[in-house]
Amino acid sequence: MKRGARYAVAASGQWTDEEDGRRRLPAGEVHAWEPGRNETVCGLSLSRSRLARFSHVSWPDTFPESGGAADKVQRVCPRCASVAGRRGSDARPRWVRVRPRP
Repeated sequence: MKRGARYAVAASGQWTDEEDGRRRLPAGEVHAWEPGRNETVCGLSLSRSRLARFSHVSWPDTFPESGGAADKVQRVCPRCASVAGRRGSDARPRWVRVRPRP
């Protein structure tokens, strides 16, 4: 994961949360997306794939365990999850190389 990268969400569908002030939220298959780019982290073109952009939704909010905007998410792209991470940006790395050489 790039240091300091903030990933937003691009999704195949959308829905409106009436309880949260008519906020547009992702649905269907979700991908990680860097605002300012025209492709997802896994390399799909946003326009050719007909993905909707959700710059106000952060990537960690799309996971069901987050309790965020994941109500209608059916599938998280595994390639995007491997690049952008399945955890929040404040999480520690899974492993750290302490002494790379003897």
